[in-house]
This record gives sequence, C-alpha cells and structure tokens, in this order.
Amino acid sequence: MTAVLVVDDEALVRSGLALILDADPELEVVGAVDGVQALDAARERRPDLVLLEVRLRRTDGLRLLRALHELADPPRVAILTDQDGDDLVEAALRTGATGYLLKNTSPTALRRMVHALALGATVLAPEVARRRRSSWPIEDAARAQVQALDPRGRAVLRLVAQGATNAEIALTLDITLGTAKEAVSAVLEALGVRNRVLAALVAARAGLVT
Repeated sequence: MTAVLVVDDEALVRSGLALILDADPELEVVGAVDGVQALDAARERRPDLVLLEVRLRRTDGLRLLRALHELADPPRVAILTDQDGDDLVEAALRTGATGYLLKNTSPTALRRMVHALALGATVLAPEVARRRRSSWPIEDAARAQVQALDPRGRAVLRLVAQGATNAEIALTLDITLGTAKEAVSAVLEALGVRNRVLAALVAARAGLVT
C-alpha cells in the first residue's frame, strides 16, 4: 500500500485527486491539504509519496519541495501541475522532484504513474519527457531513462529486453506473478513507452543489453 499526500491550494482539485487515487486498492490518500499545511501534514502522516502543485499562492512551491526533502524520513515528491515551462521543470528536478506530472493526465494514467513513482522510478509527463529528450543524443536519452529506474526496475527492464515473460520475471526475481505484472507496467510507464518492444529498444540504446 502506497500512502499519498496531495498538496494543492484548490480544494476542488484536492478532492478530485483524492477520489481518483483512492479508487486504486493499492493507494491510500493520507491527506489532501494546501501549501501552508503541507509540511506539518507530511511530518504527522508520513506519506510515501507527495503530489505537489508547485504553483502555490501562500508559499513557495520549490521551497516547500526542498523542506519536504529535509524531513527526517523524507517522502518521494512529484510535481503535479498544469504548468510545464522548461525552466520550471528543470528547477523542480534540480530541487529533488522525482516526477513531473501534468493535470491533463487521465485518471488511469495518473494511477499508473503513481505506481511507477512508488517503485522508485522518475516519471515525467509524456510531453515533458519528449521535450527533454529531444535535445539529447538518442543514447544519452536512453541512459538517462534507465538510470532513473531503481535497481529492481532495471532488473525488470533487462529481463523484458531479453524476452522474458511475466512468469519468468516472477521466477527470476522471486516475486509473485501479480507483482511482476505491476513492475513491468510501472517500467513501461516510467520509460514512456507503450509496449515491451519499445522498452527493449530503450534498454539496447542505453547499453543495458546487447
């Protein structure tokens, strides 16, 4: 179960996000608060993940992001906003955000992205990821994508690239079949690809497999 704290100054947005996330049995919204309440809520409720609107009225979103990372038991923090300017994206990632999501994301995709974040991946909205990767050589972009995965995510990707089935991944990593399916879906989501073939291509370009 992944505990999620939603931080947004708009009460209607907070309520909507809470409903979307709570619809997933593997996610639990432990709070939906505004920017002023966020730090105290994080201390008290100890979320695994914070979804943070970086454009806040009564506090500085980037300063709040930094403060969340300085907690004794810091959560992972992903930005969830409707602002996708390159300067803001770069500032958020430099400050420690592990994801940059946009509010035009569908409920289903949002839940998938949250699962990927919970597994340790760095997740960017597809349009944000495309803009960032377009300025890099293909191999550098692929390496950056793979390096953003946690060790299990890279292990899953390597097995996917080698043609392993979900059952074979489960056996190799000593996890359940259901966990293997979720891990594969989370890796595809983190890489921003639609299927295993494209994931294997990223792995090959990154030098993860030959």
